[in-house]
Amino acid sequence: MDTAPKPHVLFVYYTFTKQALKITEAMESVFHAQGWESTRASIEFVDARYKDRFKVFPLEHRYLDIIRLLPAQLRRATGEIRIPTEAKQGDYDLIVIGSPTWWLTTCMPIRSYLESDEAKSFLDGKSVAAFVVCRRYWKNNLKTVKRLSRSNGANVVGETHFKYLGGQIRSLLSLISYLGTGEYAKRYMGVNIPPTNVQPDGEAAARGFATQLVREPVGEVPQGV
Repeated sequence: MDTAPKPHVLFVYYTFTKQALKITEAMESVFHAQGWESTRASIEFVDARYKDRFKVFPLEHRYLDIIRLLPAQLRRATGEIRIPTEAKQGDYDLIVIGSPTWWLTTCMPIRSYLESDEAKSFLDGKSVAAFVVCRRYWKNNLKTVKRLSRSNGANVVGETHFKYLGGQIRSLLSLISYLGTGEYAKRYMGVNIPPTNVQPDGEAAARGFATQLVREPVGEVPQGV
């Protein structure tokens, strides 16, 4: 007897500190348990203006490297990226797009992908879910990912976000400390700081989001959301 093909989910994301990857791995575990196949497509940031700063983690010049991105992010610029074949062609039942927040909005690599000709043809008619990993600010990032996905003809069927621990100041200090050392610290600049990045409860929430996508399709998210 012929066996029906398994449903297939594609994860398209950019990650420098591996947080979007961590969420992807947590979601994948649910899809696999439910009999889905999964594929990953990590967008590569190869723009000559910025790529040397992102070659090695932790950052060599954490303050300067972060601040240099501000002008481009404020004007919603795009840059040169390398798009894996899997994110340009193929038949998938669901595409999950993961975007870190850079300076209040969608990171340049994911914006560049969503505004590319490849994404325009690839996402047309596809079902898309979006997730954001961020220190604090997620709304504009998520709104942009959904808007650009819809402009490419996609049907947005789900969304979620994952924030780091701490308030405005302590979460910032914690992230800056981590970007410069690659390690968690208890204090930075004389201030007690929480662990940065996605914590275990975030991974649990990612699995819950994946469960929702697998078992309870929510249909298209309203345009104004």
